[in-house]
Amino acid sequence: MLKWRFATALVLLPLVLGAVFFLPTGGFALAAAVVVALAAWEWTRLIGIASLRDRRLHVFALLVLMAGSALLLADAVGAAVILTLGALAWVVLAFWLLRFERGLTADTAVTGATAGAVGLLLFVSAWFALVWLHARPDGAWMLLTVFVLTWAADVGAYFAGRAFGRRRLAPRTSPGKTLEGAAGGLILTLAAAGLLAAYFPVALPGGATLVMLALLTFVASVLGDLVESMIKRRCGVKDSGALLPGHGGILDRIDSLTATAPVFATGLLWL
Repeated sequence: MLKWRFATALVLLPLVLGAVFFLPTGGFALAAAVVVALAAWEWTRLIGIASLRDRRLHVFALLVLMAGSALLLADAVGAAVILTLGALAWVVLAFWLLRFERGLTADTAVTGATAGAVGLLLFVSAWFALVWLHARPDGAWMLLTVFVLTWAADVGAYFAGRAFGRRRLAPRTSPGKTLEGAAGGLILTLAAAGLLAAYFPVALPGGATLVMLALLTFVASVLGDLVESMIKRRCGVKDSGALLPGHGGILDRIDSLTATAPVFATGLLWL
């Protein structure tokens, strides 16, 4: 499994970096829209939409909403509203996750119109945040910062958990995740933030602001991963799909990013 994860990552990494650094913002927005649409297609399966027609309508609605939100990219107030709503949605999901972990929410599949609306909000805000960051003068490097911090949280948690994991972080939601793994992810995220600030050719927010952004990104990364794990567990599936060898589906790979992108962008906007 680990071999396949590395092999897939080696193939995807040049594609991601190429899109970030060599595509204009319009081209990057289209590429990101394809990835998000594929993740939304997997989401429809998780929330129990069985009809192909309804699944297509859901993804079409997502594309329409993304296109509509793109009109607000240059509007400071509109952009702030979308980014802030996206970040606040994860605060609400954190309480939902906590209730599930404490046994206050039934262990039944997440379905219905509410689940569909939540997916639309999360995917639109994540896509908007990525494109908004890319459109900045330092956009490619700032976007790479989000990716690196997200990857650091994931990689640090994975290897620290395998090496030192003893105490479960969220036993009902994701029994494989541990407090020791989370600590490893936090340490690597903060270390990555320091290295980026020291060696990136653009100025990142300094001092306490960068530490706060790194902390917010780490928390969002863990939350994004756990929320998807909760939904998969309640639906009785292991992966959102099977498109990426060793990684599962598209949503399995961008679950953390759907949270870190709007949270980082909102933090950058307000801090």
